[in-house]
This record gives sequence, structure tokens and C-alpha cells, in this order.
Amino acid sequence: MVELKGDERIDFLFTDDERQVIQSPSAFAFSADAVLLADFTYLPIKRGRVMDLCTGNGVIPLYLSKRSNASIYGVEIQERLYDMALRNVKLNELEDHIEMIHGDLREVSKQYNQQFDVVTCNPPYFKTASKEKQNNNDYLTIARHEIYGGLTDVLQACSRLVKSGGKVSMVHRPNRLVEIMTLAETYKLAIKRLKFVHAKPSRDATMVLIEFLKDGKSDIKVEPPFYIHQENGAYTDAMKAILHG
Repeated sequence: MVELKGDERIDFLFTDDERQVIQSPSAFAFSADAVLLADFTYLPIKRGRVMDLCTGNGVIPLYLSKRSNASIYGVEIQERLYDMALRNVKLNELEDHIEMIHGDLREVSKQYNQQFDVVTCNPPYFKTASKEKQNNNDYLTIARHEIYGGLTDVLQACSRLVKSGGKVSMVHRPNRLVEIMTLAETYKLAIKRLKFVHAKPSRDATMVLIEFLKDGKSDIKVEPPFYIHQENGAYTDAMKAILHG
């Protein structure tokens, strides 16, 4: 058995009950962006090395481990979330498949220079605002705001970690896309795929999924938009397929 702490609970990741995840409403609970990024990400099937930055409780490595036999690593700066991630690996008996690292992505990227075939990242979306505009909860503030580094740090770390010809996938907000594209060019990350995510067909996109190729040529493919819900609020068939695992 794995110990639960405070207000933590155990949920199933998929309807097939094959993966479980420890979550906490006051510290970290995964949302649709993590699920969609994991599904969007290209993965080597049999071998390779994958790094997930800003891993939180390790939910993306748990998703990716169903799709690939590659060695998967996760980096998390917050000690409590790192501890949850460690216990999630143990809970699912994936110690030989997933390794968690407690540290700052800016420093970790220097230690693992160009060692990964794929890098994923679900970074904080919001630039650091004044204290009154941040969350009262420190865990959520760090997860959502650029307290420990901004887009420059994230893309530089991704570029350092991934091999030439390797892929990076990221989820972010559409209103940061121009900034992302400019910085990506600086760090030799060519955008290859874009997919905009909408809560409903009638709503504007709230997320964008991005795939980069290290040292690649710019040749962007914009995929059809993804809708999470139907207009009546029910999940779309596409979203159900992802949640069913």
C-alpha cells in the first residue's frame, strides 16, 4: 500500500482502471491539458528516453507509460508534488519504467544535455503578476504562474535536453503563441504541428498543443481543432476515446 497524506485521494486515470493516480485538491489535481498533451505527444514505442518537465504529480509520465516502453523521467521543483509523483510511480509498480527527479528544470537541463529523444512540458501559463492577482494557494501559484522561470527558461531547457532531430511537445495558451514561436527559433526548435483545443465547438480555443523538432526546418502543419465537450456539455467521442485509454 502507498501512504496518502492530508486531503489526498486515489483516482483512476482511465476507465480501464489500469493506472491510478494520487491527487490533492489543495496541492495538485490533473486537468484536461495534461491528458491532451500526453495523447498528442509522439513517442518511440520500444526504446528511447523521454523527459517530462513540470511533471507535477507525474500524471503525464503515467499516461505515456501506457504507450511506450521507453525510459521516462519527470522533473518537479515542488517537494510535495515530487513526493506525490514518487508515490504514484510506486502505486502503479512502474519503478523500472519511470524515474522522478526533484529539481529546477533550468539546472536539470544542464546535467542531462541532449540525452532525450522526446521532451514534454505542461508549463505555468501566466506571467508572474502582482501578488494580489496570484492564487492564495502557493502550490497552485507555482503551478500556474511563472514564479520559477518563464517561457525563455522552459524552451531553453527543452532545447538543451532533446537530441538533434528529437521532438518536444508542449501545451500552452493561444495568446502566448507568437512569443513561443519567436523563442523557439532562438533555441533551434522548429514548430512542426499545432492543434487548437476548444472547450466546445462554439467557444474560442483555450489551449494550443505544439510539437517542435530540434534543428528542424520550419514546416508547420495545423491539425483539425479538438473539442473537449459537445454543446450540451457531454464529452465528445474524441475526448471519450482518450479517457478510455
